[in-house]
Amino acid sequence: MRRAAVGFLAGFVIALAPLIAFAEGRLGIVVNDQAALRPAPRDSSKPNALLWQGEALEIRGERMDYLQVWDHRLERGGFVSARQVRLLSVDTEGAPQLLAIVRFLRDTQGSESLGIAYAAAYLQAAPADSIRGSEGAEVLDALGAFAERLARRASRGAESKAAQSALSAHVEIAMHYGVAFTSYERDSRMVVCYDGDAFRRVIDLGKGDGMQRARAALALTRPECAPDDMQPAERRAANESRAELLDAIDVSDLPPYVRNRVHMRRAALWNSLAFDRARRGEPAQSSASRALEELARVDKRELTDDDQRTYADAAMRVNASRWASLPAPAAPSRKTGDRPRIVRAAGQPGETCVLLVDAKHGESKPLAKRCTFGIVWDESATVNREGNAVALAVQHTEAWRELWVFRKTSAGWLISTLPPAATNPAVGYAEFAGWVPGGKQVLVAREASGEGKYRKSYELMRLDTLSTINAVPDPQLLPAFQRWQDPAWKRATVSLR
Repeated sequence: MRRAAVGFLAGFVIALAPLIAFAEGRLGIVVNDQAALRPAPRDSSKPNALLWQGEALEIRGERMDYLQVWDHRLERGGFVSARQVRLLSVDTEGAPQLLAIVRFLRDTQGSESLGIAYAAAYLQAAPADSIRGSEGAEVLDALGAFAERLARRASRGAESKAAQSALSAHVEIAMHYGVAFTSYERDSRMVVCYDGDAFRRVIDLGKGDGMQRARAALALTRPECAPDDMQPAERRAANESRAELLDAIDVSDLPPYVRNRVHMRRAALWNSLAFDRARRGEPAQSSASRALEELARVDKRELTDDDQRTYADAAMRVNASRWASLPAPAAPSRKTGDRPRIVRAAGQPGETCVLLVDAKHGESKPLAKRCTFGIVWDESATVNREGNAVALAVQHTEAWRELWVFRKTSAGWLISTLPPAATNPAVGYAEFAGWVPGGKQVLVAREASGEGKYRKSYELMRLDTLSTINAVPDPQLLPAFQRWQDPAWKRATVSLR
């Protein structure tokens, strides 16, 4: 039976080599930070090293109130106060006690490395049937939670030098047990991510309850932990796999706040798939519609404080690609008239050129022209009543959509780009919200997150300079929005969520 358990855990048990090596002898785990490893069993003896919670020690003897130990990680021996160490027996009889400690530490902040040590000890001690059953799923879920929480702590950093030393030591100890972390640069800061091995094993076991499977799926689909160096085809395959993993989660019995997290993650992933399919010229309507549906299922009353920003991020992503949810536009009319209209033409490979034409200026000599590698949403084009301005949505990434404004001036037609925010492209949209009669003003909705900042605004802007006349966080506060907002925008936008 034990051999079967080793077969299931495969490389994971190999990573727990220190515990396996101690299985025939005595094992101790350090339970306090900065436990002194001394050359002699006396408090007056100057420490050779400091040990941290979760450190596994081989017990070789006892002297007074000290344990003689060998630290395989540091490859150093010495004496540690017995008060700083808990003795363990990694056999079948000790498994229930180890499980009880893992349960106790499961939600204890700051004890992640200690929890990882006890979870590893349980996986070494428990019989195969337990590891393959609900108890094994529970411990693997806890192990993943410890590693995930430790990664988030490492991403936030510590406020003091002493706290940073402890955090670094906890991460190193976790890695010694085989827990793998990866670092990514996100928004000018480093994000540390757990590789999710324990969570994948929870999914593979199929024994976890709904909460355990949901936690595993959410941890395995964190967008900030997706590798940066994937090729487009690899990224698409990864997103499809993540979407499939999330779709397999039954949300009906989950607590509302967890159900919200699953819906928000699904919305973001289906938005990514919609953008990828639209960029390749493939049908994207079903994917974009699915993203909108998942976002609509979020119960905003059950959003935690931490989830408020996640919800805003998901909404911005979905809104950036919402034009893909509409049916494919009909072939543009070739009827001529005085009013300008948008025509697309091929540019360089992968490039789309936007031409503004009218009755007197055809595609060979357009009123204005600009090319882009982004997605041009033809159906978004709208002309104001006076015919001196055109608004067009152009999406450059799955989460960043700009507004192009064509303006007629005394010198001819000009094209201006209105970004979601004056930051590096991250997450956001700028979208047309309505024309103000008179041909001099336009209503715009903007929302963006990047460089550690978040802003949402509804703006009344001058057409000649695209400068903001007034900006408010709620459209109810701007009379022009109340009177002149475009009905189609109000009906379809996610901005008014």
